[in-house]
Amino acid sequence: MGIEASLASDLHFMDRALALAREAALRDEVPVGAVVVLDGRVIGEGFNQPIRSTDPTAHAEIVALRAAALAVENYRLPGAALYVTLEPCTMCVGAMIHARIGRLVFAAKEPKAGAVVSTAALLDRTELNHRVEWCDGLRDEEASNLLTSFFAHRRVHERKDARI
Repeated sequence: MGIEASLASDLHFMDRALALAREAALRDEVPVGAVVVLDGRVIGEGFNQPIRSTDPTAHAEIVALRAAALAVENYRLPGAALYVTLEPCTMCVGAMIHARIGRLVFAAKEPKAGAVVSTAALLDRTELNHRVEWCDGLRDEEASNLLTSFFAHRRVHERKDARI
């Protein structure tokens, strides 16, 4: 069970995460997508859906981790890699640690709630019982543009609705 680490496979799986993020945007959810990969194949995927599911924990990473755990019939996912279009929050970092994810690859930094490098460096904490290897910046411009466009579109529609 190896952690996916080649640039070609990283790009392939991040492209899938971006496609899932676009799916979230089509459903009026914040466009974040996530893919869990084990031994070169996708075992779980998800996109943000807290609004439509009325579940504050339904972040893309949590949805993908739940699907992956069901697929392998184990809540532990050692050796798995998680690809996500936005830096994970504290909740999602905690879930990755509990799941024993081996590697995290994320695209864009999240300056307000990101818990890997932006507001905290949780994965670098030495007192944690599990270490997750991580890297960032893969397809960050595309992920950032998707988020920027989504929120700009939302603001325009909110202004139009306010005038009615």
